[in-house]
Amino acid sequence: MQFGVDEAGKGPVLGSMFAAAVRADPTVLPTGIDDSKNLAPARREGLADQLRADDRVDIAVAEVPPARVDDPETDMNTLTVAAQAEALSGVVCDGDAGVVDAGDTDATRFGRRVADRIEGDLSITAEHGADEAYPLVGAASVLAKVRRDAHVTTLSAEYPETEVGSGYPSDPTTRAFLREYVAEHGDIPPCARRSWSTSQEVLAAAEQSALSEF
Repeated sequence: MQFGVDEAGKGPVLGSMFAAAVRADPTVLPTGIDDSKNLAPARREGLADQLRADDRVDIAVAEVPPARVDDPETDMNTLTVAAQAEALSGVVCDGDAGVVDAGDTDATRFGRRVADRIEGDLSITAEHGADEAYPLVGAASVLAKVRRDAHVTTLSAEYPETEVGSGYPSDPTTRAFLREYVAEHGDIPPCARRSWSTSQEVLAAAEQSALSEF
């Protein structure tokens, strides 16, 4: 059987990263599968529902929370490898072959690192842009993104006083949320990645503002 693996949420300053693995015959996938970034949210959610409802499609999702992202003993490439391997381990069987979306500049190295973390006889290929080229990786991309979006919705419910935005550093709403939270609580929220430069900049600005008041 074949498989595909991809992740979502690698770059945000808020919340977890998710990796999804899909094991299936590609011919049973719903039509319209693509890289999740090319699909509208409603279309992604509809495809994810179809994938989850089809008992011919095996799915596993792994989560990497902010605390793991902030661990000084690791890095995002290693965490992406670990998340993809964890998700893939939840669906594969000996003899399976498939593609993972490369989360490293060296695709061959990335694929080898994923394979090293999985027990069993598998054939793993890593490629950049695999979520657009391979339907199974595209399906994994959709599932990971939908899970990430649901996670952000949960974060919004946890902080109803202020909009959290998309969670990405480039999002003005997210940056405003961080500033307001730090101004009120004196530290970044638990859902934020402390090691991200965005968090550090907000903390530094708040400290400077406090000093200027003396």
